[in-house]
Amino acid sequence: MKNYSLRRLSDQPILQTSDVKPSIEGFSVLGAFNPAACRVGDEIILLLRVAEAPISEKGWLSIPIIEETDGIPQLVVKTFREPTDDYDPRVITLDGKVYLSSISHLRLARSRDGIHFEIDEKPFMFPTRMDESFGIEDARITFLEGKYWITYTSVSEHGPGVGLAVTTDFQTIDRVGMILAPPNKDVALFPDRINDKYMLLHRPMVSEIGKPSIWLAESVDGIHWGNHQFLFGASGADWEFQKIGAGPEPILTDDGWLVLYHGTSRNTEYSLALALLDRDNPARVIDRSTTPLLTPELPWERKGFFPNVVFSNGWVQAPANSKRSDAIWVYYGAADSGVGLAELIQE
Repeated sequence: MKNYSLRRLSDQPILQTSDVKPSIEGFSVLGAFNPAACRVGDEIILLLRVAEAPISEKGWLSIPIIEETDGIPQLVVKTFREPTDDYDPRVITLDGKVYLSSISHLRLARSRDGIHFEIDEKPFMFPTRMDESFGIEDARITFLEGKYWITYTSVSEHGPGVGLAVTTDFQTIDRVGMILAPPNKDVALFPDRINDKYMLLHRPMVSEIGKPSIWLAESVDGIHWGNHQFLFGASGADWEFQKIGAGPEPILTDDGWLVLYHGTSRNTEYSLALALLDRDNPARVIDRSTTPLLTPELPWERKGFFPNVVFSNGWVQAPANSKRSDAIWVYYGAADSGVGLAELIQE
């Protein structure tokens, strides 16, 4: 993958957490990041992951969660004494149970030029099911057969699984439900059937046995998935050691399917890289990066709600009036606190 480069279009984020208003009274926005992206008419659409949490009094933690009341899932807030020891700002164990410190939803943002966005004040998708009780995160959008297929991470006490929703206009939405059970995430649908099958990339999460890896699966209906195949794993190089996962939907090029993915280093630094898959048999890896194309270097990429992260799950063809209309614009989350924009160019 030596003939590709990924260059920032600005040394400043195009969106920041402070640009997003809380959707719930008494809550604050802790992060706005990791957007899915697509084109709809003459607009570029982003689906931001927005993490919100109740404003807590000093010495206390207020944890938002979906719980069932009379069989109906509803948002509730649980209050705990703040631990005196150091703790992870995102995941915390309280009274023997694991919680997330915030709850995430998907928020719509629209732009004509792909740089200046108007952000909706209310969620486009908010957790509504018990398998989303800890939030919905990190969407991907694939335009397929006249519809926008949205895959996202559904998080609950049982772990992260993969949800699916479908829309034609980003106004009404059909929420299909969970298509891959926990623990799994980072699902990207291919934008065309291959050999008459729907196909996707996914990331089973390993524990005692196995290493971080990206897998391939197929389906006859886009809902029920099987024939799971290992695609490739983390190389073991320092920059892709702890984790690896697919980014946005693959793009078909003259050389094959282009895949953007992230790798995580030994010290939990997220970087971006590329792989190339055979167009007729995407289980065959033609090429992949040996070094990352983008790493966290700027202050707003290195410091934030979760530091040292560049993470992409959204890209689009560059606007016709841009300097390089043959480029791909890559939207990336930075330190779980904002959104940057980079340009992918084939030299």
